[in-house]
Amino acid sequence: MTIEVALSLMAGARVDHLVLCDGDDQSTGLITLARLTVLRDSPAYTDRVRLRDVLAGPSASPAGPPRPVGASSRAL
Repeated sequence: MTIEVALSLMAGARVDHLVLCDGDDQSTGLITLARLTVLRDSPAYTDRVRLRDVLAGPSASPAGPPRPVGASSRAL
């Protein structure tokens, strides 16, 4: 999944993070809306950057535990 697709999905679901899973439904990482926005706005961004590439880098997870879906911020 690309960053643009992830941002669109997050906007539609009104969530501030995504939990990413592999083919066996095992969690492989968590990415926040803030992190994706910073990546999209960086000069190195291209429309070919995929989430699996981002998770290999620093700051893919938030500092604290993720909030339940109903408790996430509604302002995008």
